Amino acid sequence: MARQGVSTSLDTNGSGEPRSQLALYVHWPFCVSKCPYCDFNSHVRESIDQEVWRTALLADLAHEARETAGRRLTSIFFGGGTPSLMPPQTVAALIAAAEAHWGFAPDVEITLEANPSSVEAARFADLAAAGVNRVSLGLQSLDDEALRFLGRAHDVEEGLRALETAQAAFARASFDLIYALPGQSEAAWADELRRALSFGTGHLSLYQLTIEPGTRFATLAARGDLAIPDPDSSASLYELTQAMTSQAGLPAYEISNHARPGQESRHNLAYWRYDPYAGVGPGAHGRRGGHATQRHRKPENWLAGIARNGHGIVEETTITLADQRIERLLMGLRLAEGIPFKPGGLNLPAVERLVSQGLLERSEERLGATPRGMLLLDAILAEIVS
Repeated sequence: MARQGVSTSLDTNGSGEPRSQLALYVHWPFCVSKCPYCDFNSHVRESIDQEVWRTALLADLAHEARETAGRRLTSIFFGGGTPSLMPPQTVAALIAAAEAHWGFAPDVEITLEANPSSVEAARFADLAAAGVNRVSLGLQSLDDEALRFLGRAHDVEEGLRALETAQAAFARASFDLIYALPGQSEAAWADELRRALSFGTGHLSLYQLTIEPGTRFATLAARGDLAIPDPDSSASLYELTQAMTSQAGLPAYEISNHARPGQESRHNLAYWRYDPYAGVGPGAHGRRGGHATQRHRKPENWLAGIARNGHGIVEETTITLADQRIERLLMGLRLAEGIPFKPGGLNLPAVERLVSQGLLERSEERLGATPRGMLLLDAILAEIVS
């Protein structure tokens, strides 16, 4: 990664973006309830002192600004948790502070994740006025029975009203769907995806259900009370998804993310291209100046860290060049564009074998996974890292 401080426009990561640019992630850790599939750093609390939290987030932000002086923000992403539960005044204060600390690129992307409840949708106009110009809406399904299975508080009708409100309020809108649910057929998923594509958003995030350790679904699966599709069925659903989204003009630019040309999430591209990013708020991670940062996960511990140290960092480590190379591979091969091809650190015989098997594709300049290879990416990475 880049050296600390200002770097020249020639100091790039291979994507063509100068390393003087920076992405910012802000984590809001609170949810109304915990979904049974979710392993994100989210917490349910009876009450939240909004003034305390606004002040603490601004302090954590100021610390990162001191550590990354001279950079300019290309994107801000408010994630969670449920950041649409944040008061718009807090969002506005954080955006204003970020601009004062770093300055914004002319086309800065400011995304906020939102749940589609009517209470949160009522805040969309105020969030747009605060400076948010892109929303990522957690619809998760267009089937009421599936929404109940996933533990969601909204139904399809409420979700679609929220999407309509979001499309009116924000310059850009995306929404998430989860597929490969127990008992879901190819025909049912095709009908749901066809409907999703009809809403006209420029971006979709389409995730297969995975059973994450520590979740309620993991407990049910361990007891034999939850069955998920077998790998062959999941692969068929994935291939169907790629075909339908490509035909509709929203091809996959990353394993689970699809967009019309120019509508890709610039913030998430910064992660996958291994550009530097700062993370603030409970549990947030960062990669900057050759260092990895991690904040306290528990909200109360993070607040105590702010009071004690002026920031919420629990761990900061130097990333070795070897580890940077591995992280760049892990992230970059998720992208349809692949990564710059640099033989150092790669098992070249394994690369050539996987190319001959149609799982990787390589030119003199780029290395990437084929659509078939995307289904086996974890195994591919284990083979090619020397």
